[in-house]
Amino acid sequence: MKILVTGGAGFIGSNLCEYLLQAGHEVRCLDNFATGKIENILPLTERYPAMFKLIVGDIRRMEDCRKAVEGMEYVLHEAALGSVPRSIKDPITSNEVNVGGFLNMLVASRDAGVKRFVFAASSSTYGDSQSLPKVEDVIGKPLSPYAITKYVNELYADVFARTYGMEYIGLRYFNVFGRRQDPFGAYAAVIPLFVKQLMRHESPVINGDGEYSRDFTYIDNVIQMNELALTVTNPDAVNQIYNTAFGERTTLNQLVGYLKEFLGEFDGEIRNIEILHGPNRVGDIPHSLASIDKAKSLLGYAPQYSMRQGLQEAVKWYWNNL
Repeated sequence: MKILVTGGAGFIGSNLCEYLLQAGHEVRCLDNFATGKIENILPLTERYPAMFKLIVGDIRRMEDCRKAVEGMEYVLHEAALGSVPRSIKDPITSNEVNVGGFLNMLVASRDAGVKRFVFAASSSTYGDSQSLPKVEDVIGKPLSPYAITKYVNELYADVFARTYGMEYIGLRYFNVFGRRQDPFGAYAAVIPLFVKQLMRHESPVINGDGEYSRDFTYIDNVIQMNELALTVTNPDAVNQIYNTAFGERTTLNQLVGYLKEFLGEFDGEIRNIEILHGPNRVGDIPHSLASIDKAKSLLGYAPQYSMRQGLQEAVKWYWNNL
């Protein structure tokens, strides 16, 4: 297949590029390096010179989108400005990238005759819904500008399917983690941030009492979902939104306990590091747990890594690469 991965130099995007290239597909990456890193994909340009192409461009520029999608059969749209706190601080840029850029990619993909448009949606779409586990067709009001942008993506994709006959699949990611997730920067995700701090013998700060819970999802499960979304032939499975998760929840207190356990195997002093607590973070959902029944039944999804198994793999990677 000929596949465009937008945001292909980012954490999830670069893992997707690597997997698809190993599977023998032709891959093109579009990235502006706002959050992606050239070192994530440089090895791919060297290892797959004939199969991998990098286009430095911005999804906010239509000409970049058209150039990137030309001749491609499928799009994996990962490019976005993530982070709830970032969107609260700067909602305008989040909207320009996540909504305007998304619409540009939809239009460019439609005009280029792309067979299927698979995109990164978000569990933040569930907003203030109290129900657990989260089921795809029951959502609440969004709690952040970021959540609004990701919900708008779903609405636009659905309209393009109805109006222009495009095929799409949206994957609502639940707290994805794993190799190459950046521990540095103001908006680092909780797992790489805590790993970095513990490795430096610094005390991580948990927002709130630590009993907020998340469905932490290892990167290889996310790769499996993207591959299934690209290849599924059942017409009932297309033009749908799917939770992309493992289907178990872990509190932040449990998470830190696991990190101290796994990192403690490399450095025993880490087991004794004190954990601090701060205020709850504005815009955060208290609990997140996905039902993955729909993905299992329509896509044949069978996640291979539990949270603990994935965390062990991630910790090994960070220990060897930080």
